Amino acid sequence: MQYNTIPNYLLAWYFVNKRTLPFRDIDDVYKIWLSEVMLQQTQVETVIPYFKNWINKFPTIETVADAEQESLLKMWEGLGYYSRCRNFHKAANIVVKTHNGKIPNNWEEFRALPGVGDYTASAVLSIAFKKPYPVIDGNVKRVMARILRFRNLTKRNIYRMKKCLTDIISKENPGDFNQSMMELGARICTPKNPKCGLCPVSFQCGAFLVGTPESYPLPIKKKKPPHYEIVAGLIWRGNKFYIQKRGQKGMLAGLWEFPGGKVEKDESLEDALRREIQEECGAKPKIIKKFGTINHAYTHFSITFHGYHCSENGTPINDLEHSTWIEPGQISEFPFPKANHKLFSLLEEQGWHV
Repeated sequence: MQYNTIPNYLLAWYFVNKRTLPFRDIDDVYKIWLSEVMLQQTQVETVIPYFKNWINKFPTIETVADAEQESLLKMWEGLGYYSRCRNFHKAANIVVKTHNGKIPNNWEEFRALPGVGDYTASAVLSIAFKKPYPVIDGNVKRVMARILRFRNLTKRNIYRMKKCLTDIISKENPGDFNQSMMELGARICTPKNPKCGLCPVSFQCGAFLVGTPESYPLPIKKKKPPHYEIVAGLIWRGNKFYIQKRGQKGMLAGLWEFPGGKVEKDESLEDALRREIQEECGAKPKIIKKFGTINHAYTHFSITFHGYHCSENGTPINDLEHSTWIEPGQISEFPFPKANHKLFSLLEEQGWHV
């Protein structure tokens, strides 16, 4: 089957039906790049307010480069996947210092920036610079699997998808073509109950023509993610409590948190709390009472998070380099993980102090 007519039908549909978004149809490479970073593994509706607030505070790539990482993480707070923010900050500094503030318009230089993978490079270069690089995300994979009737998303089949997209991508409007493919997958060619009657290219869709679009592609079996019990202490010293900053590597790097950690097998919550705080802060706390429990899911695991009111117990808590004591009213000044904010909500409801 020939697929060369797909771009014309798809673009005609897109120009009429595309959503109005604050990062669409703009002529600002920085904003286009920022939006693509924020949209990675994140719903459009979630990104919109974050994008607007970020642009209000950091209107240019230079303002990002000049900012402290902590202020950027605070703006990113709740959006998740914080390495995106840290890498964007690093990349902004490189653009300003090495490229005089001009974002590279070629694959080699742009792809080499921190946090820029094939997807981001293809999206930004096609939308901002009209370079004919096809974008392949989850939505596009599903659309192409149905058009080409691929049951499995093997490496070979994804290579064949990319080759097909490279052959048919609009040379005049590659960015709009990429966005139309993603829009089609998000709104029409959905995983369940696809709206084939509204699809502009159903006449060339192999899965539709055989009458079983939902059978393509086959779902990938996922292992049940692990679950952990986590305990943390709100250690009081007068009207202030202790917080510490996570290191610059690993998950949630650069964010602030209560001291605590994972409960080991056959260990009580309170024993785990004493052990973790002694390991991290050099002193066992006096545990006063539990103030609540929340559940939180990350991408690859979930947690049950237990919070306790504590105080120092004769031996003072070590004031580490990246630690401080704050009052409840100061939490807005520091970036915290979303799970911590769930505990903050409990404390707001019942009162902060013991």
